[in-house]
Amino acid sequence: MRSPEMRFEPTPLAGAFLIHLEPRMDTRGLFARAFCAQEFGAQGLETVFVQANISTNSHAGTVRGMHFQRAPHAEVKLVRCIKGAVYDVIVDMREGSPSYRCWFGAELSEGNGAAMYVPKGFAHGYQALSDGAAVFYLVSASYAPQAESGVRHDDPALSIAWPRAAADISPKDAAWPLIVL
Repeated sequence: MRSPEMRFEPTPLAGAFLIHLEPRMDTRGLFARAFCAQEFGAQGLETVFVQANISTNSHAGTVRGMHFQRAPHAEVKLVRCIKGAVYDVIVDMREGSPSYRCWFGAELSEGNGAAMYVPKGFAHGYQALSDGAAVFYLVSASYAPQAESGVRHDDPALSIAWPRAAADISPKDAAWPLIVL
């Protein structure tokens, strides 16, 4: 039996994972499997993705998010930094979850090749740690503007510890309502 091509590391938030590449290297460079439906399915994770997105960031410090889609258009995301580095953050927005309104963050970079598996019901966002950072992500549901929602990156109820001062925040992201405790 072949060894797995990816390593699935559970995060402190139930259902969310950091996924690490298990690269093969030779004199030509590197080869690694970035997604495998069989391996994801064996972990009980989503295997069908209907959309692929790329997001680029001109400046370090840029914050994008925190976004999610409400049911019935909730989506799973598989997020990977393909250029530079980002600090990727997820927030469990599933009422009744033991980790409801808890957050987790990790560095995703071109160098470490890690990906964040973001389950349905989680808000997602990231901060560029380098100029020119680029993120590629797969999404399990098509974008539905009527289901779009979000939380503020600086909401005191979440107290997300961003590694840099937040910059270049879109007007839409700055206008998400604060969580009422």
